[in-house]
Amino acid sequence: MTEKGTLYLIPVPLGDNNPEEVLPQSVKRAIGLIDTFVVENSKVARKFIKAIHPEKVQASLTLFELNKHTDSKEINSFIKPILDGKNMGLMSDAGCPGVADPGAVVVKLAHEKGIKVVPLVGPSSILMSMMASGMNGQSFTFNGYLPIDKSDKKTALKNLERWSQERDQSQIFIETPYRNNQILEEMIQILNPNTLVCVACDISLPTEYIVTKPISLWKKSKPDLHKRPCIFIIHK
Repeated sequence: MTEKGTLYLIPVPLGDNNPEEVLPQSVKRAIGLIDTFVVENSKVARKFIKAIHPEKVQASLTLFELNKHTDSKEINSFIKPILDGKNMGLMSDAGCPGVADPGAVVVKLAHEKGIKVVPLVGPSSILMSMMASGMNGQSFTFNGYLPIDKSDKKTALKNLERWSQERDQSQIFIETPYRNNQILEEMIQILNPNTLVCVACDISLPTEYIVTKPISLWKKSKPDLHKRPCIFIIHK
């Protein structure tokens, strides 16, 4: 019986900075030993692999794309190389795979098949924003994206504010980058003036911006967040 391979969860930088500034050597070593990857976008993955391991022969790579266009029926076939004894890597477009990332479905499948899963150390925008927020790092919830509908979004924001107060629990969420300025303006209009909001933008990049202050002060000074990757945290 063939021994199964291992699924390595490979973090990538949060932007176009030098991978060696934010990733340990263990990530480079793993990529050097792996030729088969599940990725969000092949072009982005190849660029990262070339940046962190320029000696790697690109023609040797086998990449399976997992994103919103992937047929769910294909996913079982992605792990066949592991079942055949090959090690594989799972990569997101940015940050840690499996966290706010479609790759979680591959990790779940690996556990169902008895495949060893190894997470490698790397940057997580969710944890790094929480670290830098000054809010409750003992109890927090990541809520993903809020509803697009204005009325539903207002209800969601008021719920996050209420939960943060009732549970003393910081509430984290993200928004599509081109809607960042809009969501900040909506928070200013909807939330209590004393509610704290952390805006963590361009984390780990030269343009990094992380500020926590009450809504009353956000009203007086708003940064331009348009098309910049952001994490938002609410705590009342």
